[in-house]
Amino acid sequence: MSACAPTRATDSSRMKRIHRPHSPPPSGPRRFRIAGADVSASIAVFLIALPLSLGIALATGAPLQAGLVAAAVGGLVAGWLGGSPLQVSGPAAGLTVVTADLIHRYGWRTTCAITVLAGVVQLGLGCLRVARTALAVSPAIVHGMLAGIGVTIAVAQLHIVLGGTPQSSVLANLRALPAQLAGLDPAAVSVSALTLALLLLWPRIPGRVGGLLRKVPAALVAVTGASAVAALAGLTLPEVDLPSWSSHALAGLPEGPVLGIVAAVLTTTLVCSVQSLLGAVAVDKMAAGRPGLTARVGRSNLDRELLGQGAANIVSGTLGGLPVAGVAVRSSANVHAGAVSRNSTMLHGVLVVIAALLMVPVLELIPLASLAALVMSVGIQMVSLHHIRTVTRHREVLVYAVTTLGVVLLGVLEGVVLGIAVAVAVALHRLARTRITHEEQEGVHHVHVRGQLTFLAVPRLSRALHLVPHGTHVVVELDGSFMDHAAYEALQDWQKTHTAQGGSVELTGRRAGVRIAEPGETAEPHAGSGTSTDSADPASAPAAATAAGCRCSPWTPWRNHQCEDPPSAPRSDADPRGSEDSGTADGAGPSRTSGHELARGISAFQRNTAPLVRGELARLAREGQTPSQLFLTCADSRLVTSMITSSGPGDLFVVRNVGNLVPLPGQESGDDSVAAAIEYAVDVLRVRSITVCGHSGCGAMQALLNSEPGGAQTPLKRWLRHGLPSLERMADDSRPWARLAGRAPADAVEQLCLTNVVQQLEHLRTHESVARALRERTLELHGMYFHVGEAQAYLLTEASSTEVFDQVTDADGLRSPA
Repeated sequence: MSACAPTRATDSSRMKRIHRPHSPPPSGPRRFRIAGADVSASIAVFLIALPLSLGIALATGAPLQAGLVAAAVGGLVAGWLGGSPLQVSGPAAGLTVVTADLIHRYGWRTTCAITVLAGVVQLGLGCLRVARTALAVSPAIVHGMLAGIGVTIAVAQLHIVLGGTPQSSVLANLRALPAQLAGLDPAAVSVSALTLALLLLWPRIPGRVGGLLRKVPAALVAVTGASAVAALAGLTLPEVDLPSWSSHALAGLPEGPVLGIVAAVLTTTLVCSVQSLLGAVAVDKMAAGRPGLTARVGRSNLDRELLGQGAANIVSGTLGGLPVAGVAVRSSANVHAGAVSRNSTMLHGVLVVIAALLMVPVLELIPLASLAALVMSVGIQMVSLHHIRTVTRHREVLVYAVTTLGVVLLGVLEGVVLGIAVAVAVALHRLARTRITHEEQEGVHHVHVRGQLTFLAVPRLSRALHLVPHGTHVVVELDGSFMDHAAYEALQDWQKTHTAQGGSVELTGRRAGVRIAEPGETAEPHAGSGTSTDSADPASAPAAATAAGCRCSPWTPWRNHQCEDPPSAPRSDADPRGSEDSGTADGAGPSRTSGHELARGISAFQRNTAPLVRGELARLAREGQTPSQLFLTCADSRLVTSMITSSGPGDLFVVRNVGNLVPLPGQESGDDSVAAAIEYAVDVLRVRSITVCGHSGCGAMQALLNSEPGGAQTPLKRWLRHGLPSLERMADDSRPWARLAGRAPADAVEQLCLTNVVQQLEHLRTHESVARALRERTLELHGMYFHVGEAQAYLLTEASSTEVFDQVTDADGLRSPA
């Protein structure tokens, strides 16, 4: 078998198949086609958008047609011109409070004019290419703003749910709530309760039947069910009233104080832009979870998205519609429903237009209480417990709380300004808050600096350093990520003075890579980590280097994550130990060296890394592991899974073996270790994907190619028999070769590495738990190849009858084959 495989790798005829000639340009214009996936996705989004658009219009106090106008314009204009093909725009719950306040202050026609002006500002910002700047706003402020808007919406809609009328502010709504509870309308409460029950229970219907029913949006089921029950029971309730389109109010000239109009335009622009841009980024993350989709639609162009949103707001405001922004609920439904282009978004806008013109009698059967319950549930969901936990973990809960309360009590713009002010104050406090301590342990003085070392901390640093007696050994631990020039000079000057008086200085911690110059030298801070030791006494240098000579740290250049030992002193010819046994004398051999390296690495983890991850690991210890994927790869020491996948604790369930092999189940050759890991990951941990990752220069694949029949059956040979199907697959002329996009495999070993990934994915599909999850569409399989020498990852895409590994670029997208 090994005799034929290597010669196959040099077959020029097969290698030519890997290099496809450039295709000629198309001979004629392409016909416009809409993919079936886009049609089905547009229907799903339309069924969600229709009731939500009416509900949001009701919550703002605008004409109900305004919600339909905004939904149609968002789908057609923003969908066509926007830079995020899969994002669905329309009237957003995040704009409800702003729009309601504008209508209350200036009236509907002026509000439409403000929407137009906000669109013009968005066009200007898009032309200036400042879209990325909006993402610089702290997530705690954005989430706090949305939470405050959600609270305001929920409290206002609660009055309609109870059969009353909302007031103009949150405080007024809260004050009027006791009277509203005393005089509630039983019919409105019943319809609202039924709507909320259907919203809550419909997504939780179990079994295969539930899976089919859940394809119908819960919002549509809730509103339809409540409307049907109200009609059959003969309940007398206020219902949707859609006047004739001939009487629909369009935008007029803005009327009101200039400063008030300017503030309203800026507020609308801010909320629309931030919500749309953050939504576009979220859509990119969702699209990345669908194999091959990012390569087809590309990543969002945020500046173009801002231009598209601006154009949509101009058109919507001119036609008498609500402000338009990207909507997370509809965008998520669009991606998960299988949309593959912007055609789904535009087609959903067409369906909204058809419904607005032809379905008016049906829409007027919907009780207002049902729409209010729907919007109230959306407002409650905007107060996300996940976001609260996230900002708490990052110690930004104060910014979140102040922003939320500011939006609730003062308004959106005022709340955001308050949040920004508190965020700046917190950042300055953290920058200025530095704890410096001094203590002596066994004759060694320790100066510990916790926090950022800036000019504000220089006086305290100087006081602590001058407590150290002359001529002593000092360990300065810098437990921070920033040191400004003033602090650097203060530390450098003290170090020169201390070493000149016979002392020695050792720097440790995260800023230990900053080299402090020796007397007579000049040095500048440079990036790095590890330990830097400087001493004026040459005799003390070897000891100091031995104690703290390691400059290695995760994710910095290193050599096998070890450091060369300092050169030993020259040995005289009279040394009784000679040279043959000097490596193992007195237990100072390789075992002691490796043990020392291990202990030093663990010590560095406990000192530098453990304080940073302790909180997250404590959470994982309490809640248990919930990894998103099983990552099966080779045991090669050059593959650091957390590094090449940018993952952390709790993200990956990793299985490693020689050759990243997946033995077939249910046979004598099966391997319970790998099979048990697969079953546990799929059935217990409920991972959503499994990745088989091969790599260049794999020793197992080299051993397969060089193996000879017969001979002693060592454990390694017995294990590698699970890779024989990969060797047979590569030798099969009837099957296409797995290949890299844009170039041929370098040699037979690389070809076998690629083929092995494809073959092991087939083995994976034969495991019962995997096959069942694939049938239920709760699991995805991915192939990956990592080129060690190039530090380049490739993902497997199945194109027609070939297996192509596409290169992953630094823009988080797949680069098309050359």
